[in-house]
This record gives sequence, C-alpha cells and structure tokens, in this order.
Amino acid sequence: MSTTATTPASAADGSASAAVPVLSIRDGVLGFGARTLWSGLNLDVAPGEFLAVLGANGSGKSSLLKTILGQQKLDSGTITVAGHPVRRGDRCIGYIPQQKLAAPGTPLRGRDLVTLGVNGHRFGFPTLPRAVKERVDELIADVGATGYASQPLGSLSGGEQQRLRVAQSLAADPVLLLCDEPLLSLDLQHQRGVSELIDRRRRAHDTAVIFVTHDVNPILSMVDRILYLAGGKFMIGTPDEVLRSEVLSELYGTPVEVVRVGGRVIVAGTPQGDHHHEEEIE
Repeated sequence: MSTTATTPASAADGSASAAVPVLSIRDGVLGFGARTLWSGLNLDVAPGEFLAVLGANGSGKSSLLKTILGQQKLDSGTITVAGHPVRRGDRCIGYIPQQKLAAPGTPLRGRDLVTLGVNGHRFGFPTLPRAVKERVDELIADVGATGYASQPLGSLSGGEQQRLRVAQSLAADPVLLLCDEPLLSLDLQHQRGVSELIDRRRRAHDTAVIFVTHDVNPILSMVDRILYLAGGKFMIGTPDEVLRSEVLSELYGTPVEVVRVGGRVIVAGTPQGDHHHEEEIE
C-alpha cells in the first residue's frame, strides 16, 4: 500500500491551504542496502501543518528527516523545501534531535546551546553582539527556560535540556521544524510541555512540523495528518483515516487491531521485530 487518504494541505486552523508547500516530495524512493524502505512517496506539507511520522523500527522514519536535511540522498525522486532543492545546513529548517542527556559535569550552559543556534553554530566569540544576546534571551523566554538557562547543561533535567533544544531549533525562525523523537525518555509532564511548545510555535508562526515518534498519543490532538511507514509501504491521511485496524493490517500484511480507549489509541498485533507485540499509541 502506497497511498494518500487525504489531499495535502490542512493548515493549523483546519482550513484548506492554497499556499506553496513548505515541503514537497515527488516519487521519493529510499533504500537501505538491498532493502527498500519506501518508494513512490508523494508528499506536500503545508505551512502550519503538523505531520506525525509513525511506523516500525527500521522503516525509514529518521532517514526521511535526513533526506530533508540534505544529509542523505534519495535513491530517486526529488525533495524541495520552501521552493528550492534540499541542501545541507539550510537555515529555513529547524531540527530537534532525539533526546540525549548531556553528561554530568558538561560545562556548556543552556544559553550557550541556544547561542550556537543563533550564530549558526559558530561558537567562541568572547563578546557577543547585543542583538545576539537579546535574541538568545527572547528564545529562552519563549520556551520558559529563563530560570535555569545559565546553569550547566549537565545539571539540568531531561525536560529542561529539551526545552533549550527547542529554543535552539527555532533560532533562525525556520519555516519547517523537524522533530526526531523529541519526547523520548521524558516523563509525561515534560512530554506535554515540549509538545505544547512545538504546537504553539507552529500556530503562532505558521511553521510546518514533521514529528517522528513511536508514540503519537502525547501529540494526537495536535496532529493534522499521519505518514505511517511499514514494510516498504506507507499510508498518509488524518489520524482517523490511518489509525484503523484494516489500514494497519494491510500495511503490515498481518492482522493488527487498533483500539481507542479513553481518547488513547492502542495498536496490538504488529509483527515481532517491528514493534513490541502490543504497542500503545496515545
């Protein structure tokens, strides 16, 4: 199954958007060795749209982000961002990596991390220009990190560190924000806080968001569409269109049951080696 269930272009307010897509992929094919991760991918992401990318381990979710960042080439097909071909170091793309805790004793302060984003990762200026300092302060305040931004990263909690990474990713005022499992290892309170930061940004600035996750539940109310990758196939549509037993069963080629309980989605029966036998998706 390689199909699209909805027309691409739901903006954050739910209305159809006639704007030029922030991201456009045409006939995208990507493999790993002799294995095809996905092929025939046609995807447009509109300004302000929130796209969640779900799927099995090894299905090409993070690889998709690498192709958008220009770090990995498609086997065939094209990708454009804001109307131009992808290129490494594109400042119109913000990127939040998988959560990796800074080691205790790391001397880099939270505000230093954000400064790297403002300066385009050019670090080492003994005296920062006033405009840079003001921009750093603004970004830190926007993510609610003013109270601890001057502390060493290694002394901060996972949620506090991730808030600062969100600030860093927004330093260049990107039109597209890529999020690679940004909630990994965070407790529920910090998952909610980081998710809401990202959602508030895209609504206020019409920033498109592509959010890779193994658990859609913390962001389910924010998501406009889902790209689900599995077994070399994919499905694109709204959460109600994609997160259905018959759709995932066809994707995986085996019976999969999707159950909704109290606003949560539970997926059971995905093949061993792809997901856990019973996976909860909120």
